[in-house]
Amino acid sequence: MPPHETPSESSSTPASSVPYRERWFEDYVVGETARFGDTRVSEAEVLDFAGRFDPQSFHLDAQAARESIYGGIIASGWHTASMAMRMMVDHYISTQASMGSPGIDELRWLRPVRPGDRLRMQVTVIDSRASQSKPDRGMVQFLQEVLNQDDVTVMTLKGWGMYRRRPQA
Repeated sequence: MPPHETPSESSSTPASSVPYRERWFEDYVVGETARFGDTRVSEAEVLDFAGRFDPQSFHLDAQAARESIYGGIIASGWHTASMAMRMMVDHYISTQASMGSPGIDELRWLRPVRPGDRLRMQVTVIDSRASQSKPDRGMVQFLQEVLNQDDVTVMTLKGWGMYRRRPQA
């Protein structure tokens, strides 16, 4: 399977019976956790991303990376965040209600991501607020955790998404 493709199955215990990609603001329940994704990190993509966007030696040069604190080539943290975003779009973000994001509050790279790793996501809804000034939408805050094949958390991100409210019949 190419590194950017992920299986369509999600495992979770949804508080809402509405599939993730069909949800409206009202369907995101605080405390709910979803698990999904399976992305293989390829060396070619690590090198390509680093060469284009984060050309530090421990991302690009095998010898320099071996001599670094990482002991080998690692993916850029921005590459890890991009792979997480792809998994979110493929499996979780509603195609009918998402209005984008006003930003993130916190991003942490906790462990190096290496070529050959397999990444997946765990996303928890941590806050939900209906807009007072724009009644057609609300804000949902998520804790996104990226885990590797050993269930080690390699990255966390806390951010907000804007979602349309369900149309009234």
